[in-house]
Amino acid sequence: MNPDEKDSRMVALLTEHQLPLRHYVQSLLPGDSSAPDVTQLANTTLWKKREEFEPGTNFKAWAFAIARYEVLNYRKRQARDSRLVFSSDLEEVFAEELIEANDNLEIRQSALRACLEKLKPTDRDLILHRYYERLPLNLYAKKTGRSVGGIKVTLHRIRNLLQGCIEANLRDEGADA
Repeated sequence: MNPDEKDSRMVALLTEHQLPLRHYVQSLLPGDSSAPDVTQLANTTLWKKREEFEPGTNFKAWAFAIARYEVLNYRKRQARDSRLVFSSDLEEVFAEELIEANDNLEIRQSALRACLEKLKPTDRDLILHRYYERLPLNLYAKKTGRSVGGIKVTLHRIRNLLQGCIEANLRDEGADA
């Protein structure tokens, strides 16, 4: 077979298998809008490697193997290029917002400490047991002779009290500023 005949045969095989090839790449990249581009890369590679294809063998299997490698290469490029690069203006905005968020966190923590001091000692002990020591409620229930369900109800009530107290402190803080 002369080179022109080989090329014509390759064009016919590529055309015949175009739809299955496109579906194969899309199945490997579900929801990725770059699937048509990766399919085109696979077509380009298939054309470049056309001399390696042995007539009479399974063209579809050969084409799918090449397409699979193109998908893998695409994923590697995506992983490598997935680093976000921000402009210096945007980085400055982030930095300012992080400073404000940190200040806000410190204010909220201060309000929480003040509110914890206002709790009854037994309520403060329960909060510290649950959130500072991070121990299971059943241990606290055994220690105090109460049911786990009763402790959960008490925790809910205390959290609501703390939330209201913190919000009031923040409003007062905002009024003083």
